[in-house]
Amino acid sequence: MSELKLTDVAKTYGSVDVLKHINLDIETGELIVFVGPSGCGKSTLLRMIAGLEKISGGMLEIEGQVMNDVPPAQRGIAMVFQSYALYPHMTVRENMAFALKIAKMSNAEINSAVERAAQILQLEPFLDRLPKALSGGQRQRVAIGRAIVRDPKVYLFDEPLSNLDAALRVATRIEIARLKEAMPESTMIYVTHDQVEAMTLASRIVVLANKGIAQVGTPLELYETPDNEFVAQFIGSPAMNLLPGVISETGDMTSITLDSGGVAVSSIATKSDQMGLRVNVGVRPEDFFPDDKSTFLEGNVDFIEALGEVTLLYFASRPGAEDIVAKFPGIEKNLRGQNVKLNADPAKVHLFHDGLSLRNSR
Repeated sequence: MSELKLTDVAKTYGSVDVLKHINLDIETGELIVFVGPSGCGKSTLLRMIAGLEKISGGMLEIEGQVMNDVPPAQRGIAMVFQSYALYPHMTVRENMAFALKIAKMSNAEINSAVERAAQILQLEPFLDRLPKALSGGQRQRVAIGRAIVRDPKVYLFDEPLSNLDAALRVATRIEIARLKEAMPESTMIYVTHDQVEAMTLASRIVVLANKGIAQVGTPLELYETPDNEFVAQFIGSPAMNLLPGVISETGDMTSITLDSGGVAVSSIATKSDQMGLRVNVGVRPEDFFPDDKSTFLEGNVDFIEALGEVTLLYFASRPGAEDIVAKFPGIEKNLRGQNVKLNADPAKVHLFHDGLSLRNSR
């Protein structure tokens, strides 16, 4: 049985649909990450699971029990918010123990739960400190500790790293990954707009867009086999390049004549009745490589971003279209203004028609 199940869940505000037809099964022990653009409803969906937002339609089940009208405190859920929201006058120990005291648990039970959480989060040396004496990462760990002591069925994280600086985000992200390893049976749902967090933390990612779910899969499934153009461009940075063209040869290897004049080859099989079909050819920047004999793509490098470990090359495309980006390993100082020919492995060339991957039409 699924730990948590959403069946045709919807959320409306008056006549405005925010989310609709949300169907998702989450198994015990998974770390599910909700990602999507701003305003896609990922935090709203998390709050509906927590009971902080009313479900407008459909059904939410936790361990087989319908939870639509169950109060938040009775759902067996603990939530970690963007803000630490620690009581400044209480020590770390008191902050972590507060909810258990309200629940009238015995001192022995409270101390045991707090000590266990402190050990998992490496907070034992800080239990008698006030929040003002902690770093941002340590405060976030205390907020997570308040959730752990409650021993919930499901943990909910609402962009817990968004208030941290870049270096601290990385360190705290690693701590959350280690926390999950230390609690393999715990089910976690994590909301973020940062795809790096999603790719590194998730057992599965749920991409939300257009009021629903665009795709669900492991991080590498979404990266390697996106179902649609939205996921293809949302996952990965810089975004996947999309080059319009027409299928000019079908079969196990498909040739596409690009509007730019080049010819791309994809290992996605097509049928004879797809000859002449207009498609977008998708290539990730890191999948391009220089090839003096290539007829795929040729152009002058318009701009360079030298990042040290990689160099991003920008090629000016047709008027009104986005630039084409290629990512080369290492440092390439002298390519700006130079003519470069690019090729790509056919196995890494994606084809989309009407926004959907042709991989799924076979």
